[in-house]
Order: sequence, then structure tokens, then C-alpha cells
Amino acid sequence: MTIVPHTPAPLHSVTATAPSAGLRWPFRVYPGDLSQTSRVRSELAADLGRLAGLAPQTVADVILCASELFANACDHSLSGEDPEGQVIRTLHMPTATTLKVVIIDDGTRSDTASRADAADQLGPKLPHQRTPNEWDEAERGRGLLLIHHLASRWGTRSVLDFPFCAGLGTVAWAEFTLPGDQP
Repeated sequence: MTIVPHTPAPLHSVTATAPSAGLRWPFRVYPGDLSQTSRVRSELAADLGRLAGLAPQTVADVILCASELFANACDHSLSGEDPEGQVIRTLHMPTATTLKVVIIDDGTRSDTASRADAADQLGPKLPHQRTPNEWDEAERGRGLLLIHHLASRWGTRSVLDFPFCAGLGTVAWAEFTLPGDQP
């Protein structure tokens, strides 16, 4: 089992960076364990705190969506099944008004790899339409709906787009549009 030490984000103030196209934060690697969710959230909050003028609600939305994507990676991929499984988180700005958080998992779980249902291996999907009573009774399935409503855009893709590499990992991402009048 690989042990990844936890280095808490510094609490001191850091000079904020103005939003700009091409801005990237260092990637972060986490063990594929749901107990790491608070670490994912706190380190993402620290990274977002380095961006000048970001609205508190946007920060909260990005953190919530990233933690849902992280939980899905741990729960539905090899990252959470394998004791040495890992999840990678990246954060960047493709444009001066777009913030993108990306979660990359280790690939298809062994318990789903043998399924004939290929649709399960194409990445997360929004839950099917449910009645209000079904939603009241459901224990799962709300995370992607949260992401769908909070992010400007979101999606998934395979880590590598070659047919013989299917199941090697999923890239799940969410984009957030920032107001154009950011400092």
C-alpha cells in the first residue's frame, strides 16, 4: 500500500493572482479513499484562495462539485477498490473567465469490468428521471445532479481515447464561468 503524506495547505496569506487564460495550479494526488474528501476540499479551497476576486459562492460551488467527483472516483472506480488506488485533481483556467476542475481515476473496477453492459463503462451519467417519491426514497444519485446544476458545463471522457485502452481511467471535469468583470 502506498502512503501519501498529508501536507496541510499553509494558512498564511498568499498574494492573489488575477484570473487569466492558461493559469494552472499544481496537480494533487490523493489516495482513493473517501476519508480523503476533507483533504481534497481544504486543499482546493487553499488553491482557489490564490485567485483574486473569486466570489465565495463560486468557491463553494467548485469545492462541492470537486468533492462529488472525487467521491464518485473513489466509489465507482479502481481508485477506491485497490488499496494503492489514487485520484488526481487538477485545476486550471482555459480562458480568463473559465475555471475548470478535473478528477482522474485509476480505471474500471474489477467488479464492473466483467459486465456486459458497456454503458456503465462510458463514465458517469445523470440518474434516470425519478418521481418525487422515488427521490425521497433514493439513497444515492444526487451528486451528478448537483454538478449538473452548479457547473456551467461538466462531462467525462476516457483517459486515453484508444479502444484497446478502455477502462484505464476516467477524466471527470466541471467548468465554472466567472463574471467577465473579474479584477
